[in-house]
Amino acid sequence: MFEKILIANRGEIALRIHRACREMGIHTVAIHSTADADAMHVRLADESVCIGPPAARDSYLNIPAILTAAAITGVDAIHPGIGFMSENANFAEMVEEHGFAFIGPTPEHIRMMGDKVTAKKTVKALGLPTVPGSAGAVPTLEEAREVAKETGYPVLIKASAGGGGKGMKVANSEGELEEAYKLARGEARAAFGNDEVYMEKYLGRPRHIEVQLIGDTHGNAVHFGERDCSLQRRHQKVIEEAPSPGLNADERAEIGAIAAKVVRDMGYRGVGTMEFLYENGQFYFIEMNTRLQIEHTISEMITGIDLVREQIRVAAGLPLSYKQEEIVFTGHAIECRINAENPETFLPSPGTIKGFHAPGGLGVRVDSALYDGYKIPPYYDSMIAKLVVHGASRNECMLRLRRSLEEFVIGGVDTTLPLHRRIISQSDFINGHYDIHWLEEFLGL
Repeated sequence: MFEKILIANRGEIALRIHRACREMGIHTVAIHSTADADAMHVRLADESVCIGPPAARDSYLNIPAILTAAAITGVDAIHPGIGFMSENANFAEMVEEHGFAFIGPTPEHIRMMGDKVTAKKTVKALGLPTVPGSAGAVPTLEEAREVAKETGYPVLIKASAGGGGKGMKVANSEGELEEAYKLARGEARAAFGNDEVYMEKYLGRPRHIEVQLIGDTHGNAVHFGERDCSLQRRHQKVIEEAPSPGLNADERAEIGAIAAKVVRDMGYRGVGTMEFLYENGQFYFIEMNTRLQIEHTISEMITGIDLVREQIRVAAGLPLSYKQEEIVFTGHAIECRINAENPETFLPSPGTIKGFHAPGGLGVRVDSALYDGYKIPPYYDSMIAKLVVHGASRNECMLRLRRSLEEFVIGGVDTTLPLHRRIISQSDFINGHYDIHWLEEFLGL
């Protein structure tokens, strides 16, 4: 097992990783920008290294600085966390070339799944259902028109190297196709330095379902059930729950088993999440995230298994701690992502925290690096906390969530807490009757 791990991230996920390491008896090294000198993970880590100024490109995305920090502190491994370098195959490769273990998949699997066209071809060959669409990239408008004729309108044009909704446009008719195609390629080029796009049939009212998976280097792979991530604003998840209120027991068992088999057949190492659109009883693979997910928390709550601990064990070459039949699903869990944003305009709201009280009690978990007096910097993602609630049933979970949101106090800045209180009071949410379009329609976007 590793003796010392460098955490190449910031905020709540860096603190989450530190806690897992501490419980495993592993020493931690925190890296930070000058803007994060007073961050909680920096205060709690055994060692810390400042790697640059506030801008992420000069600090958390600065590969030479990260590797230098790893070398001077003598770590065994580097955990990339979520975002930043977590799905950068070149970084994973350089980590291993410099003699450190990368706590994540192999560079080959990161590359394979990072290209959405290659990922779709790979999993389709291994038995996963995919959304009807182009066989690969669509390099010309003429080819886009041919694909649209075959699949029928509406169609979705997506960046091959994309994520987070960037480089993604819908064409409802032939008249809209040219503009949507050009906009998608332009956005993809600006966001990812790669204007390659592919096309899929645009599904009407699907749910967004994802399956949490992990594989080891001994030929084992298991799933930890599914999560429903349909409540999204501009392709950014806002609330997630597990299990999905839209699936029955047979459906969730089937998709979990199929996804775990694909991971096993791929020889995949580490945690990963396969994402699907689900409509009319059918699953359609859309992408695989080769890293820990923000919403891994709700899978932990319904299984009682520490996914970060398993992730570290697998990276150290150990076999999985659990067989599939030993993973027991209990109750229901919901996560609310709390952002430092105006709850109506969604404009970022950095500033100093003046009063902080996290809810507590049975089945309540808050993952956050906030504390009273902490200054939220304006340079990074605006998510500042995750409220995660578990109950014996979905109804109990929702009642506990309502109480927890009422208790939660974050003063000094605007937050999305009022938005979450509004959402969970809606009858559609209470009854589990929502899809990927529901939240934007509710917000009038």
